[in-house]
Amino acid sequence: MTPHVLTFTGNGEGHCLYTEAIELAAIGRLNIRRATTIEFSETSQQWEVRDAGGALLHSHPSREICLEWEHRHFNQ
Repeated sequence: MTPHVLTFTGNGEGHCLYTEAIELAAIGRLNIRRATTIEFSETSQQWEVRDAGGALLHSHPSREICLEWEHRHFNQ
């Protein structure tokens, strides 16, 4: 399992892939936005990870593999 990563900008904003493993509300007000969507494509017969603009980032027949990819990708 890829570890959870929480990074901070110079002005104190924190950024991470949301997880309940870290009590994020304890460190301040939350502003949560979806980084991706993971949906099944009837056309490709695979799960597809797409960014907020709709661009395809990754696809695989396994939804679990797509979730793992998303976690690795955003926790670098």
